Amino acid sequence: MNQVLLVDDNPVQLSVREAVLRRAGFQVSIATTAESALATLRTMRDRIGVIVTDHLMPGCSGPELVRRIRAENDWIAVIVLSGLPDANSEYAGLEVVFRVKPLPPPELIELVHSSLAEANRQRGAA
Repeated sequence: MNQVLLVDDNPVQLSVREAVLRRAGFQVSIATTAESALATLRTMRDRIGVIVTDHLMPGCSGPELVRRIRAENDWIAVIVLSGLPDANSEYAGLEVVFRVKPLPPPELIELVHSSLAEANRQRGAA
């Protein structure tokens, strides 16, 4: 359980975050839609420990994606990135870490590292 799943419909932001995390030593999978993220999660459930997702995506909002993730995977850490500071309230009760973009690479790396550690603790306790 040491992989990161990045979800973003913006290919530039997705590739930048992927490069940052890979250089930091993380194993990374990517998805450009909520549906592909959920499909990846189903096939790689035992390997993914944290999901980093955008808030606004076509077809499925960030909160809806998180609800769908939580329905089957309550122990996976979820980090939501958004350019809308007020969007944080939409995630009430969903146990996510919410950050406003842009997120500097060192902060992203530390956040993913600590979230993976917490997810591994949670899963071990379950």
